[in-house]
Amino acid sequence: MSFIIRWYRIPRPQTFLYLMSLRTGTELITLSLLLNKVSGFYGLLALLTGLHLSSLQLSMYIYSLVALVVTVLLASHIRTQSPFHCLALACFYILDSLINAAYTAAFAITWFLVISQHHSDANGNKAPGAGGSTIDETAGFTSPQYNVSHVDIAVAPDQGISPGNEAFAIGQPGFSTTASGPSLSHGVLQPESMSSIITICALWAIRIYFVLVIMSYARLVLRQHVAATSRANTALHPGSKSATMAENPFATHFPEGRGWKGKLGRIMVALGKSYWLGSEEGDEAWMNNAQSFRRREEGLASPAPGVVERERRRRSGTGPPPPMPPLQAGQYLRVQDATDGR
Repeated sequence: MSFIIRWYRIPRPQTFLYLMSLRTGTELITLSLLLNKVSGFYGLLALLTGLHLSSLQLSMYIYSLVALVVTVLLASHIRTQSPFHCLALACFYILDSLINAAYTAAFAITWFLVISQHHSDANGNKAPGAGGSTIDETAGFTSPQYNVSHVDIAVAPDQGISPGNEAFAIGQPGFSTTASGPSLSHGVLQPESMSSIITICALWAIRIYFVLVIMSYARLVLRQHVAATSRANTALHPGSKSATMAENPFATHFPEGRGWKGKLGRIMVALGKSYWLGSEEGDEAWMNNAQSFRRREEGLASPAPGVVERERRRRSGTGPPPPMPPLQAGQYLRVQDATDGR
């Protein structure tokens, strides 16, 4: 049963592309997100050139600017490993992926409808779909007067004084690629549509992997923070009500749980509590890494092992005698011979 559950659980990458750490991967993914959202700024600049944008396209560019600001504010906290900001970055990246999926679906449907229109008898009419007119104008399609697949040339003798021939062009409609009107199924079945579908699927497979990497890094930061701050205990759930659930770092009795950040943190953790705080196989490995990292961070703050051992023996009375006080001026040390007292 546990084997089946492991197959159905959300994957948790331990590295980025098996080459880099999760933190480096998160930084690279965030950089790609910044470059993607900068396009919203250039999209709005296109309005100054007189380009007509539909309401759907305009809303996408405005959202890109808002997402750019949010990403810039959160990206600087990846190296500091702030639990609130790393968790917020992961949740925002998931939300951005869902919004991008909606925009991609809307524009893909419009694109296939425009392709279907140019292969149908309705060619030359207004392009259907949201933003179809803009896509139709910028896609480079032509709108011929007659929609035919090939032309047959018929030659006949010319009636007149001078000898010659008269040619007639007879267009033959294509029965395999035309339709009475634009439709989504007809646009998807066009030969040029398959490359678009394959490209979209490949890019979204990469996007899903990026989501898993950022989520894994946020989960690692959360659990390392819990291990380091849970009442100075090295266990994951010293104050948790469940033995299989780590303590919420945004609880009200923690400093991170105060104010609006604490409320927002508790909401984000509650959306996937079993993922963020649930114990899994392999947690012991990174827990040991977290403890060694914490010991390295403490450094000189902890006393040397020899000092601790001498203090323990002094208190128990089993240690060596205390050292003699230093001699002052005019004093001398009297050494008793071993033969004295016989």
